[in-house]
Amino acid sequence: MSTDYLSYLNEQQKEAVLHTEGPLLILAGAGTGKTSVLTSRLAHIIHNKLAFPNNILAVTFTNKAAKEMQFRIGNIIGKAVEGMNWLGTFHSIGTKLLRMHAELVNLKSDFTILDTDDQLKVIKEVIRLLDIDEKQFPPRLFLSFIDQCKNKGLSPEKVRTQMDLDSIHEKSIEVYKNYQQRLKTLNSADFGDLLMLPLQILKENEGILDKFQSIFKYILVDEYQDTNTVQYLLLRILSQKNRNIACVGDDDQSIYGWRGADVNNILNFEKDFDGSKIIRLEKNYRSTVNILGAARSLIANNIDRLGKELSSSSDEVGDKVKLVSVWSAEDEAIFISDEIDRKLTSKTDLNQISILVRASFQMREIEDRLILNSIPYRVIGGPKFYERQEIRDVIAYLQLLLNQNHDLKFERILNVPKRGLGETTIRMLNDASKIYNLSLFDVSKKLIQTDELKPQQRTQLSSFIAMVENWKRKLDELDHVTLTELILEDSGYIEMWEKDKTPSSLTRIENIKELVGQIAEFNSLPEFIDHVSLVLEVENDQSTSKVSLMTLHSAKGLEFDCVFMPGLEEGIFPNQRSLDEKGNIGLEEERRLAHVGMTRAKKYLYLINSQNRRVYGNWMQSIPSRFISEISREFIDDATLNATTINTINTYGNALENITPYDYQKKKLSAIERLKAAGHFDNSIETFDDISDADNMSVLQNQRVFHTKFGYGIVIDNENDRVEVDFDKAGKKIVLSSYLEVVKND
Repeated sequence: MSTDYLSYLNEQQKEAVLHTEGPLLILAGAGTGKTSVLTSRLAHIIHNKLAFPNNILAVTFTNKAAKEMQFRIGNIIGKAVEGMNWLGTFHSIGTKLLRMHAELVNLKSDFTILDTDDQLKVIKEVIRLLDIDEKQFPPRLFLSFIDQCKNKGLSPEKVRTQMDLDSIHEKSIEVYKNYQQRLKTLNSADFGDLLMLPLQILKENEGILDKFQSIFKYILVDEYQDTNTVQYLLLRILSQKNRNIACVGDDDQSIYGWRGADVNNILNFEKDFDGSKIIRLEKNYRSTVNILGAARSLIANNIDRLGKELSSSSDEVGDKVKLVSVWSAEDEAIFISDEIDRKLTSKTDLNQISILVRASFQMREIEDRLILNSIPYRVIGGPKFYERQEIRDVIAYLQLLLNQNHDLKFERILNVPKRGLGETTIRMLNDASKIYNLSLFDVSKKLIQTDELKPQQRTQLSSFIAMVENWKRKLDELDHVTLTELILEDSGYIEMWEKDKTPSSLTRIENIKELVGQIAEFNSLPEFIDHVSLVLEVENDQSTSKVSLMTLHSAKGLEFDCVFMPGLEEGIFPNQRSLDEKGNIGLEEERRLAHVGMTRAKKYLYLINSQNRRVYGNWMQSIPSRFISEISREFIDDATLNATTINTINTYGNALENITPYDYQKKKLSAIERLKAAGHFDNSIETFDDISDADNMSVLQNQRVFHTKFGYGIVIDNENDRVEVDFDKAGKKIVLSSYLEVVKND
């Protein structure tokens, strides 16, 4: 093997490869070639016989990353890569170590690894034995608590001394303790155990610790900023003897705090590892000068960071960042699809275009517009909006309401939420349906009058049938939005997800609320259902070249020629929940997320904000995200700026700095309310450049007016060109005066 691998590296990268002794933090910014550095460093160690392949611990976060690293190393060192027995994910390494010494933690080497469903079954068994009310304390609540403890390396015995406790946690500790005992009985471990138990073994057995410390002469860690506490503790204890630990990461890309990652692990690297060296990779091989400059000026506003200055490897200045302000989320989707159409004419590959959103509920408007314009797309990191479990469930409820003979929808939601009407009941109903030649709904009405079903089945089925028939009677009494909300409440479907404590449950609830908001845009439920059917039909397109639509969290590690980032508004991005729960820590993670999104773009970057957005069925006035004002103007295309955005930057730029995290949490104010409270709301700002005659429109309080979208209503309040109207059917909305027509009395 030659040293050709060094010839492809810049000076910073080469220094990181050649510095082999002592703790090393390779601070690798976005697009700086960290994978090349990792693989070259491994090849260098083996080539120079600093260690045998089996004496190197190389840790990644995903199987995909581990396989890619193994492949690239193999291309350099050949068959020697087969001897790298300790290259893999944290959990695969932990599993290997645990199976070697399982007896030390009362397990056998052939222990079973439980998935989430199996974990929940064990927890349900435990809470039943402890006589805990499952309805009051859902199993997922305890599962989340246990996972949180294991991410921190805390056994049940250590929880009381190292965590803030309340009454729920006291119950949780008991469940955790009994849960672990049950796992031992079953000879099983969950994913948290795969890291926590190896750590326990190493701490409690000096001989085994010494053995592994001697084996691992070199330790390499990818994406170090994403490590949690127990991962950090494992790395630290294993590296204490040889101290040759090299961690590659980027504090500016630490965006997974919500799943246990601790950015302090990378921020405190110099403190945790004495005599450490930091090498910064700052030459970006992905983005143009303007895109990097914009991203750099944004992330510079974070206080807790190690600091680096990304610069482009080429002299290509490129297009400036386009900052676009639109009236509504619908206009946002129209702009994106039209711009993609325009780029298609210039033969831009659809695979090189991506739309990055902060929250999945934002996808719906965009998906609808892409479908309407026949632009093929894929959703990365999850299903398309109408293919999501919760959306299909709600639509199934609505379809059954409109057609009680729809057997497929009946089967889908009969036991969702769980009503004790599982496969056995469905099988019995299907058999009876064939005998009597009736739909499942009609045959259910027949069977509940007999003793064919068990009493509990009969009671639950009777209740379900009565519920659907009640909704049917209200079809003509209630508007379709109110009826949908009633269905979600009566069925217990929303409550089911509210009780679910998984990270995805809040997203599911947001998606459902977005769906309800969409229903409001149609005149009736049948009209909406027809729309969905047409959408699903179009979505079956199998075109290979597609626009990528995903959340910002899913975009990490990817790159595209053209990136659209819609929804840059206070409350959406930065996310209000993150601000409310974590204050400045949450704000800085949100800013890092924005930085990650911006640095996915190679050539073109669009930052888009909507001035009005329908949030869960209600129109809300919004203000541009503070992140917009934090980007240096020299990198923004002035041609895309309208008066609103310019005034927003100038007027609101630093307004939100006067509102503390405590204010967010205590007052729970909207973005507009927070600005008003701080004295920064400028009523002189117009919403559109082209509305020059707004002042000519005289709209007075208590006047009867007409709006093309919301219909007739009465003016409640009037602030310059912004008017609050109580519409007869749509309720209270804030609209522009130029969009209103005064209704003259006859």
